[in-house]
Amino acid sequence: MRNVIVTGGSRGLGLAIGRTLAAAGYRVIAIARRGTGDLTAAIDAAAGAGAGAIVFRGADLADTSGIPRLARELRKEFGPVYALVNNAGIGTSGVLGVTRDQDIEALIRMNTLAPILLTKYVVRSMMADRIGRVVNISSVVSMTGYSGLSVYSATKASLVGFTRSLAREVGQFNVTVNAIAPGFADTEMTQELGEGAREQIVKRSALRRLIEPQDVASAVEFLLSDGARNVTGTVLTVDAGNTA
Repeated sequence: MRNVIVTGGSRGLGLAIGRTLAAAGYRVIAIARRGTGDLTAAIDAAAGAGAGAIVFRGADLADTSGIPRLARELRKEFGPVYALVNNAGIGTSGVLGVTRDQDIEALIRMNTLAPILLTKYVVRSMMADRIGRVVNISSVVSMTGYSGLSVYSATKASLVGFTRSLAREVGQFNVTVNAIAPGFADTEMTQELGEGAREQIVKRSALRRLIEPQDVASAVEFLLSDGARNVTGTVLTVDAGNTA
C-alpha cells in the first residue's frame, strides 16, 4: 500500500483528499494540529471499506523547527512515502496597510515556509527511491488577485514558482511536482466572505457554481495516478471556469 502524506488532513479540502485517496487504495497519513470528529469517522469508514487506510498524526507545521523530525519519524513508522500533498494553510484576510506584522509572518511561515521545508525532507527519500509525487495546493487568487487577500495570494503564488522549479530539480529521479489552483470552494473559508461575495463569484464562473472539495480531491487523485506519470511542473486549475 503506497503512503501519501496529506497536510491539513483533518477537515475541508484535506479531509476530502484523504477520503478519496483512501478509497483509491492509498494509506493516507493525515497531518494536522488536532483531530476532528469528521476525521475519526473517515478513519473508521476507510477501515471498514477495506481498500486503503487513513491514519492521523498530530503536528503543528507552524513550528517549522519540528519538520525534519516529523519527516524522519513518518519514514521510520510507515516506510517509503510515495506522495506528499501540501494542503495545510491559513487564509487570514485583511487589507495590507492595517495587517499586523506578526499575522503576515504567520501566513508566510505556514503557507510558504512550512510546505517548502516539509517537501525538502520528504523528497530526499523519494529521490533515493526514484519514485514520488508532490502536489502543492495553491489558489486561483495567486493569478487573479483578490482584495483583502494580498499576503495570502503572495504565499500561494510562491508555491507555483516552487512547483515549476522543483519539478526540474527532481524530474531525473522520477519524481513529479505539480500544483492545483482551486477556485473558491464551498468550505468554511468562503463562508466568511458573505453571501453577496459568494454570489458574485458564482456569477462570474462559467459553470455558475462554486467548486466542492471533492473536485480538488479528484484532481489530486489523478496527479498521483499512473496516468499522470508524464505530468510535472504544471498548475491544474479547478475553479468551475472562474478564470476562463
